[in-house]
Amino acid sequence: MVIIVESGADRQTVDNLVAKVSSLGFTPHPIYGVEKTVIAVVGEKTQEKIDILEMMPGVQQIIPILKPYKLVGREVRTEQSVIPLGEGLAIGGERFVVMAGPCAVESYDQLSEIARYVKSSGAQVLRGGIFKPRTSPHDFQGLREEGIPIAMAVKAEVGLPFITEVVDIRDIEVLHDVADVYQVGARNMQNFALLTELGKVDRPVMLKRGMSATVEDLLQAAEYVAVEGNANVILCERGIRTFEPSTRNTLDISAVVALKRFSHLPVVVDPSHASGHDWMVPALAKAAVAAGADGLLIETHHRPQEAKIDGHQSLTPAAFSRMMDELASFCEAAGRTL
Repeated sequence: MVIIVESGADRQTVDNLVAKVSSLGFTPHPIYGVEKTVIAVVGEKTQEKIDILEMMPGVQQIIPILKPYKLVGREVRTEQSVIPLGEGLAIGGERFVVMAGPCAVESYDQLSEIARYVKSSGAQVLRGGIFKPRTSPHDFQGLREEGIPIAMAVKAEVGLPFITEVVDIRDIEVLHDVADVYQVGARNMQNFALLTELGKVDRPVMLKRGMSATVEDLLQAAEYVAVEGNANVILCERGIRTFEPSTRNTLDISAVVALKRFSHLPVVVDPSHASGHDWMVPALAKAAVAAGADGLLIETHHRPQEAKIDGHQSLTPAAFSRMMDELASFCEAAGRTL
């Protein structure tokens, strides 16, 4: 349920309500909005407890939440969430955010060159996989711990926030100093132990939709992070598995519209994994802007033919720069800045 706090109530009144909610055995999640303050209340409710809360000073109304996801839905927060990413950058507001870089960190020279050209082309976040979950155990699994000092050095050089995938609970602490944003891949979308631990960290979490997951599945997975106290969750549509063989996955552009309606969390689209083809990425990126996405996750490589992972879907420097130039007018038409 949600407690709507009376307009004009001071902070002490809100604190008293939070304390009362806790004393009744609930878990309170106060949300301070521009227009109103609400307290999301998680736990088994009884009419007796609701009656007690309704009599508390500062309570305007108590509304039951009917959706299975309580904290990430529009019922608890009508305003769009704006999430800080580091280096003064935020996602969810007017600015459209492009996260770009290689699928995997392969070497210092590789990451440094890619980082320089994505920044010069307008990307605001550097991406790069250090730990890589692969379908086959014989495939390249990333540089792992050896990739961390490389990423830290390049991140410092270019001054961009860094997003990287965490594949195991044990990697959360290992990546803490280098990751400004933790990425949870599609395979781990329902790794509830991992999501629970990420709910306790002081970093934003970008949660990718599983290849067979529904929109509601994704939102309930996000709830696992939020309920532990980390409200800084970004949702990512990266394509779902269908019978269509011409693409690696099928980009569900309608999911972007649905997520923006049902949730206040920012939404990012990954057209690289959705299509599996570099020539498809720019068109799908433009579609994401038109559908209302808040950002993109793009794979790039200066020598795609030599990439250890996903070279076929990675944009060259020239292709990435051209796409960024073309996106500017789409963002302007959508009322966003790039």
